[in-house]
Amino acid sequence: MVVGGGHNGLVAAAYLARAGRSVLVLERLAQVGGAAISRQVFEGVDVRLSAYSYLVSLLPDRIVDDLGLEVRLADRAVASYTATTRNGRPTGLLVERDEGPATASSFRQLTGSDREFAGWQRFYGRLTTLAEDLAPTLTEPLLSPDELAGRLRDPELWHDLRERPLADVVADHLTDDVVRGIALTDGLIGTFADVHADDGLAGRCFLYHLVGNGTGRWRVPVGGMGAVTGAMATAARRGGAELVTRATVTALEPTADGVTVHWTDDEGSTAAVEAGHVVCGAAPTVLAELTGSDPGPRPSGSQVKINMVLARLPRLRSGADASAAFAGTFHVDEAAGQIDAAYAQAAAGRLPEVIPFEVYCHSLSDPSILGPVERATGFHTLTLFGLHTPAELFREDPVGTRREAVRRVVVQLDAHLEEPLLDCLARDATGEPCLQAASPLDVEESLAMPGGHIFHGDLAWPVAAAPDEVGTWGVATSHPRIVAASSGGTVRGGAVSGLGGYAAARHLLDPR
Repeated sequence: MVVGGGHNGLVAAAYLARAGRSVLVLERLAQVGGAAISRQVFEGVDVRLSAYSYLVSLLPDRIVDDLGLEVRLADRAVASYTATTRNGRPTGLLVERDEGPATASSFRQLTGSDREFAGWQRFYGRLTTLAEDLAPTLTEPLLSPDELAGRLRDPELWHDLRERPLADVVADHLTDDVVRGIALTDGLIGTFADVHADDGLAGRCFLYHLVGNGTGRWRVPVGGMGAVTGAMATAARRGGAELVTRATVTALEPTADGVTVHWTDDEGSTAAVEAGHVVCGAAPTVLAELTGSDPGPRPSGSQVKINMVLARLPRLRSGADASAAFAGTFHVDEAAGQIDAAYAQAAAGRLPEVIPFEVYCHSLSDPSILGPVERATGFHTLTLFGLHTPAELFREDPVGTRREAVRRVVVQLDAHLEEPLLDCLARDATGEPCLQAASPLDVEESLAMPGGHIFHGDLAWPVAAAPDEVGTWGVATSHPRIVAASSGGTVRGGAVSGLGGYAAARHLLDPR
């Protein structure tokens, strides 16, 4: 039995079914895919948006090849564009996917010399080496920290990321406030962390965002995120797995030789099925509740997600080409000082006055998500992801706080546009602007992710935390017949990777 039909549950089901196991997947929602789905969000607008997760980096090529996944991931020509002002003049920093003269010139114009670009190249060159060495270990049994360090060409960087504040590691290479902020954001996606702390939280998030497939590149899923999990579901069914939707698991009763799984359908009918093993793709908090254990502190997500459909791309005050700037990750108010200020305000219980955020346009890289009319008339999508907005800030007034967060980021984005964002938004069938926002509490309600935490909890370093974990797959729970597969319940997870599901399947098929 697989509890939860998200990407990890589907990957586990596909591997186990292909190996000849009898597999039943139970998914609470009406469709499988979890947070990695596509849907038509706005009535009368034929655009399939990636509703929650939206880019792919950590999904290993090995899983794609093993399962024969028919998935296309498109590279973005632009890695990022950062809109800012310098000496009172609107400007920006362009970073190409393959950094060339345009990137060097952009650094020079922003910072006044070539030194910052040289530091950038040195830092990301070291990170590329680390990614190349570390990525293959993510689909192997867990190594000890010393074993892993012995396989790295740059163990010093691995040590620094684990032992030092992320802000200090970045400052070793970069000096400009805006440039340092661009680097620091990768340690804060969905994670409420102080980049100056030595607790490793930001460092772990940063690492997972930079190591995917040995390149760290974030690619666009052609057809939207639903195409990725759709391919995983197809692989599971092709192997013989049965996928049941609208099935809410209510309890797990472990025994010496199996687990009794209790569940209900959307009509209130109940069932109990005996399984030899259970693979749990739900968050550790949910697993604890299902087994009657103490769930401990509840996770807290830290993001505002806004989906938009535009009738046209807005023009930029800097004069940069909007079709290039929005094709990559478009950074707004994510300078290092702004990140620090936002963290301090959120930690004090206040919605940040200036919310650091980033935006990207899926349809520039993949117009297939647009309907024929929308494509012909120049429609585009925008996805906005805000940082340092923990769930606790929304609990007293969920709707009002979410509305205020939207107002603030729209004002902040407008500061870099020649025309108001709201004037560029498409309208749905009722005439309303095509803008949908979700706080962590909205994510929790929709997806049953405790606290709306997109990783189900704090990420772990991708190594064994104790000697008895070395050589295992890092998915064991306190119940021998229940195996974890979620991002937060396994040692290696995070983002749409399938790593949790892969490790859960390997644990059952190749026990160590």
